[in-house]
Amino acid sequence: MLTVSSVSRLFKAFNKLNVLVIGDVMVDAYLIGDVDRISPEAPVPIVNVNVRQNRLGGAANVGLNVNALGANTILCSVIGHDQKGSDFLDLLEEQKMSKVGIIQSDDRITTTKFRVIGNNTQLLRVDDEQTSDLLDDEKQQLYYRLKEITDAVDIHVIIFQDYDKGIIHPELIADVVHIAKNKGIPVVVDPKKKNFMSYLNVDLFKPNLKEIKEGLNMSFDTSDENALKEAVGVLQDSINADIILTTLAEKGVVMRTKGEEGFDIHHIPAHIRNIADVSGAGDTVISVAALCLAMGIDPHDMAAISNLAGGLVCEEVGVVPIDKSRLQDEVNRILTQ
Repeated sequence: MLTVSSVSRLFKAFNKLNVLVIGDVMVDAYLIGDVDRISPEAPVPIVNVNVRQNRLGGAANVGLNVNALGANTILCSVIGHDQKGSDFLDLLEEQKMSKVGIIQSDDRITTTKFRVIGNNTQLLRVDDEQTSDLLDDEKQQLYYRLKEITDAVDIHVIIFQDYDKGIIHPELIADVVHIAKNKGIPVVVDPKKKNFMSYLNVDLFKPNLKEIKEGLNMSFDTSDENALKEAVGVLQDSINADIILTTLAEKGVVMRTKGEEGFDIHHIPAHIRNIADVSGAGDTVISVAALCLAMGIDPHDMAAISNLAGGLVCEEVGVVPIDKSRLQDEVNRILTQ
């Protein structure tokens, strides 16, 4: 049971954690402006640009959320030797985040998502990306960099943040899980389709409904809670994860946990929000869940706090990290007794 004092201790303890984030990093590039007319060339709005921004995106946004919660992030990924790669490294420096786990390659481009925002509404997204698997030498470089980091730093939790852009592959997953098991480090996963069934024996696996259906190649009525719970059970048995935390957008989350006496499953509803933009909500959920798991708190409390965090960031336009103070206030207001 959460109390105001236990929540305070938990949020303070986040500051002592080192988190290794492995996955597809990217630059989120924004063109932000006003719309007051439609183009004569096509039935599309014309955006008069007022602001141009580059932000850390993808797995790097998970790092931002982890840092916003007070912990220390070490990102591990491969980017290009290109302008956006330089922009990405500059953004890391601005955020005072380590570059030690970032490898630059002449054979890849840096994934960039361009978002056009008009009158506080996202109108268009353009992706400039390369989704092929890493070359063999890049795979080897990334593995050895990860090994060096886990040998040199006391890592408290590892996050796989997968966007199917080619950084993560089955051999890397198996190698990292092996390292983590030997060192007693929990592993949490935000999956995508390509490697979905390769995340074996992890501590926490966080898919959404679409990912479950695609990953298991199953078709079921998403409004049928019993069908969903059955699918989650099939998934958990298949990958042998301790916890499956399924995000249901406006319906909250469903968590299935493995215990000594079998499995428990709970549906935690979402709280009513003024939704502005769902971008990045999954990044926030996995970040909060990972830190809570590293602290060893009750899984139901972990899921409830993560659920609250995902809802909070949906009230902001664009991809933004969680506000730690606001989250703590919400947890105290809604979850403590």
